[in-house]
Amino acid sequence: LQLEELTGGLSDDLGLVIRDYLPEAKAGFTLDEAVDNLTAIDSTEQVEAFKARFSKEPFVPTLVVGRTVEAGLAEPLWHSLLDNAGYLRLLNKTINQVKDLAVLAPLHNGPEAKGAEVMRSLLPDVPQIFVFDSSFFFQLPKAASTYALNKEIADQYHIRRYGAHGTSHEFISSVVPSVIGKPAEGLKQIVLHIGNGASASAEISGKPVETSMGLTPLEGLVMGGRTGDIDPAVVFHLIRNAHMNVDELDALFNKRSGMMGMTGFGDLREVHRLVEEGNEDAKLALDIYVHRIVGYIGNYTAQMGGVDVITFTAGVGENDDVVRKMVCDKLAPFGVKLDEEKNATRSKEPRIISTPDSAVTICVIPTNEELAIARKSAAIAEEGKDSYGNVFSK
Repeated sequence: LQLEELTGGLSDDLGLVIRDYLPEAKAGFTLDEAVDNLTAIDSTEQVEAFKARFSKEPFVPTLVVGRTVEAGLAEPLWHSLLDNAGYLRLLNKTINQVKDLAVLAPLHNGPEAKGAEVMRSLLPDVPQIFVFDSSFFFQLPKAASTYALNKEIADQYHIRRYGAHGTSHEFISSVVPSVIGKPAEGLKQIVLHIGNGASASAEISGKPVETSMGLTPLEGLVMGGRTGDIDPAVVFHLIRNAHMNVDELDALFNKRSGMMGMTGFGDLREVHRLVEEGNEDAKLALDIYVHRIVGYIGNYTAQMGGVDVITFTAGVGENDDVVRKMVCDKLAPFGVKLDEEKNATRSKEPRIISTPDSAVTICVIPTNEELAIARKSAAIAEEGKDSYGNVFSK
């Protein structure tokens, strides 16, 4: 659970945003802490724990709707409804639609639907909104979103590039112009959302033209436990020679690979510690990690015909000056100049870390997916209907 104060004229009250639900999280959370991960509330004990804690808070989460104040909840989901993209009011039929989409994101959509049902039972009069984390990337050009797979199969099983972290990429790309003092029109951006999960995107005039995650969050950059890009034939090889089944392969590719698989740690801080101790596996893993990022920067720069600004965000992007320096050093032949002192300075403020004469502006901007979700949910509730025409009563 994370509490977000809506600013910018939307509301002075607090909106409540439900984030990803992970099975290892416990019921003993507190609402006044910024807790990213929470288990799906699916037991009597958890429901009672939530009720007890919630009843102690001196406010009701709210969103402004016209001249009245109504509460609203928002849940981000990995995939938009297949025939559209946007924000969806939680109704019986829409919960079932989200459950149907669990085949595309079983770790997220199923638990999100369950959590939404429970929250609905706790707060039956509070409108809830599903927020689709891939909706930003439904604007991708067809050439970027379409796989070179048999068309009949792709259409039948809804196989395309959906992307993920869309809320973050949209938020960051929208604030970059104000940070660097340039108009959004014509601005060519690359956003690097690098955390335990990692993704890259490219935007022109604020519209996405590329992103690294695909049908699922597995594709793209090297991550904490995910492989990122890998030859699909590795799957065939392991089935035939290691006799691995689908579940084993899923766990291997999504949880036991990436930095975790190469070093034993998914946390980059531990990887840096190993590097300092002279661990060769860790050195290689870090080189692979940076190599993949730089490769995507080169790809996106070519696709856009240049790049004006590259922004680092999320856990690693915002806090790991070593990774930022390694990436920017690789870009030095193309005129990228990093201000070493600014890069090494820790700050929670949006900032430029390149020199004034750098060919590309390099930024570090903290992401705020929760605030973006809360603001959009407020706007949807105020408008009175969601992206699919479901109406809110006022």
